[in-house]
Amino acid sequence: MTLVLFGSIALGRTAVAQEQRNTSPIPNTVWVGADGKFESEPDTAVVQFNIAPQEKKLQDAMQKATQVAEQVRQLLRSNGIDPKDAQFSRFATQPVYDYSNGQHKLVGYRVEANISVKVKDFAKIGPISEGLGTLEVTNTSISYELENKDAAKIKAVEDALRKARDEANAVAQSSGRSLGELSYASVDTFEPQPIRPLMQKAMIAGAEAAPPPTAEFGAEKITVTAHVNALYNLK
Repeated sequence: MTLVLFGSIALGRTAVAQEQRNTSPIPNTVWVGADGKFESEPDTAVVQFNIAPQEKKLQDAMQKATQVAEQVRQLLRSNGIDPKDAQFSRFATQPVYDYSNGQHKLVGYRVEANISVKVKDFAKIGPISEGLGTLEVTNTSISYELENKDAAKIKAVEDALRKARDEANAVAQSSGRSLGELSYASVDTFEPQPIRPLMQKAMIAGAEAAPPPTAEFGAEKITVTAHVNALYNLK
């Protein structure tokens, strides 16, 4: 994301600025660059898994997929999650062939569905993971993210702008000047990446008596970063 801020400066100076490349310095100004960041613990868990039954007949594979999907819906409901909150990212049927010994023999059909669901209450991750372990699903994974990325980006930009102003003010004071208004700024923010794993309850039955292996450790934080280039007037 790139955001350009303008003060009371004319568009002609904007073209002159151009990140201070290909031009000479603008008199009575100071150009600074600064990095900022915002750190936060994740607020959303994303549980992903696949349903991929294979049977000799397509109708049987479809029926099996329907049964497993209903079991998944029941699991979500039992943990206070509306099945409508889960999303299909892929649904497909395909023939399965045996290519051994130079053959090209049809041996059955596979029905594939990729499902993901966002969970806000991390206490539900253990029971959901344990429940999925008893169902015919594959490729179960859990990642953690920030739901409101835009708010995190704004905080990172604010941190970068504060640092940029502090640096510009230091330059002004060391030269016997005072810092004027911001006349131009370009901002780049960088998307946070989901993380895994996070502290969570043990996912095996009967483990309540013992502390989880993550006890007393801090949770990994998601970091959003921003870079600012700013042009300030000098008084």
